[in-house]
Formats: sequence, structure tokens, C-alpha cells
Amino acid sequence: MGLHTPMYDMHLALGAKMIDFHGWEMPLHYGSQVEEHHQVRNDCGVFDASHMSTTDIQGPDAEALLLRVLSNNVGLLQQTGAGHYSALLNAQGGVIDDLIVFRMPDGFRLINNAFTREAVQGWLQQHAAGLAVDIQLRNDLAHFAIQGPNAIERLGNVLNSGQIQIIGNLSPYHGQCDGNRFFSRTGYTGEDGIEILLPATEAMDFFNELIGSGITPIGLGARDTLRLEAGFTLFGNDMDEQHSPYTANMHHVVAMEPKDRDFIGRSALQQQLDAGIADKLVGLVLEERGVLRHGQPVRIEGVGEGTITSGSFSPTLGKAIALARVPVNTAERGEVEIRGRWFPVRIVRPRFVRHGKILI
Repeated sequence: MGLHTPMYDMHLALGAKMIDFHGWEMPLHYGSQVEEHHQVRNDCGVFDASHMSTTDIQGPDAEALLLRVLSNNVGLLQQTGAGHYSALLNAQGGVIDDLIVFRMPDGFRLINNAFTREAVQGWLQQHAAGLAVDIQLRNDLAHFAIQGPNAIERLGNVLNSGQIQIIGNLSPYHGQCDGNRFFSRTGYTGEDGIEILLPATEAMDFFNELIGSGITPIGLGARDTLRLEAGFTLFGNDMDEQHSPYTANMHHVVAMEPKDRDFIGRSALQQQLDAGIADKLVGLVLEERGVLRHGQPVRIEGVGEGTITSGSFSPTLGKAIALARVPVNTAERGEVEIRGRWFPVRIVRPRFVRHGKILI
């Protein structure tokens, strides 16, 4: 039997098609993945994200630990509630996991992927040796992501007046506590939205309130096509321990200043910069009928070869799209091998749709 979030029984009651997602039994969709995709793009929906890992780090040396293990500089998060995107890197500059970190009133909160939970916990504990720091994995919390252009308005039917004011005032990549609930504004769909963490014991009732107020439940299938359209990377596909942030469009998660911050992976990244980055992540659009999938070969005439890291059909565009790692001097055209045949693709910036607007 796989791992279950507190909403497992509700997913079944709602008719979800359940799948094994890295050991978790999670909803793929509740009837139509495409309809759920459009629901988030045009209105809003709620994702059960309780399989993701939340870790609170406290103590006098909490910041020192994170300055050492994270690629981004938590010293820049001066105000309580401020957050940013970051990564744990190995000594070779490869990505152990990507995550979001917030400064909390009494330390920091990390939110990272579900299936890297043990690796991340082990890495943190290893590098916390000898430091005055407490690392607490918050298995007692449930996690909801309410995403879409009408998300904040819809939440007005569920939250109290104080909480409505909190989410209305939140800037992107900021969070705020209200009692035992934590509200943040990050998102993984390319649309506006709010994430809510609350005690797992309250999760089922809250999920019922969200559904009862007309907020549609959304499965992992639409979550993947939404994030792909937005150009957001996925750990295990677009980044991994063999590739650095510089080959995954994650330059912004690396803070090389100040120069004396010796974070893990820094020297390897500096060597890559000095030698010149050889690959980059681009967007692909298949103008003909067909399907783009992870692992398919890409070739660029006169330049070299690459590989699709993420691919799917885009419900918004009505075409197959993908992210691909290709040589850095790749221009505007390429070819992808699909079932033994080569199909032409257009190479674009890896950001197809944001806030309902088509960008390619």
C-alpha cells in the first residue's frame, strides 16, 4: 500500500483516478485532465499537495546551516515571511532538490518535493552536525494549493475576514502565519494563487469547505501540464544530481555574492562558469500532430544534439510542447525523433503561458 495524504478518502469519494506517485497514492484526475487544466487557467482549482515535504529549521545556527547548504542566499530574506526559490546542491553542483524557503518568526521553513524527503533530511542532518539547530519534519501538516485567476476571490467564501486580508496583502514569494495556519503566494501553474498549510487533523473539513464553496479539485495530471506551459522545471526531469542549475534555467536560484559565502557546490559552479556553460533549457513547439515526451532525442543541424526533459500536449495551445536540454548556441529550429521519424520543432523561450496569456 502506498502513502496517503489526509484527503485520500475524499479523493476516492470524488471519483478520482488514483496513481502511484513516487510511493504516494495521489489523484491523477477526477474525470477529465483537460477540463481540470482549463478550470485552473480560467477560474481556479485546489490541489492536494500534502505529499510534499515541509521542514522547520530553528535554533541559533539555523541561518548558518542554510547559508552553507542552499544555493540561494537566505541572508537576503530580512523580513519575517519573505521567501525565495532555492536548491540543495551536491559538491559537483548537481541539484539534490529544488525548494522554497521562508523566513519564519522563529527560524526558517523549507518546502520541497515528496520523493526527495529522505535524501533532503539526511543531507540537512549531515551538515547540521555540531551546530545549534533543530530540524523538524512537519508530518503533522496538510498542504493545499488553490490556483487560478479567481483563487483569492473564491477563498473569500471560505476564510475569515482576517485571513482574507492576509492573502489579499501577500506579495509573491511571501508567507504569513495566522494561528496554526500558514498562507503563502508562490504557485506552480503560471496563475495567481495561494498555498495554505494547516494541521492535518483539520484538513478533511477544510477540503470539504473548499469543494463546497465551488472550488474544483484538480489532480496531478493537470498540475503537470499547467507547470509545463508555465515553463516551470520538475525535479527528476528537468534537473537532477547530474545537472547544475545553469543547465536547467535556474540561474536565479544561485547567489554567488557575497564572494565569501562558501555554499556546497559553489566551486563546481564557478568552474562551469569559467569554462563556459555548454547546455541550456529551451522550449519546443511541435507544429505537426504528434506527442513530445521525456527522453526523446533532439538534433540541431550544424550545432549538435539534445534531449527532451519534459513534454506533453498543451491544452491551452492545442499543440505538443516540451522543455529540452540542448547546446547553448541552438537557434530557432530543430528536429525531434518520434517513433523512428524526425519531426521539425520550433525552438522558443521556455515559457509558453503565464497568467492566461500565450507567450510564444
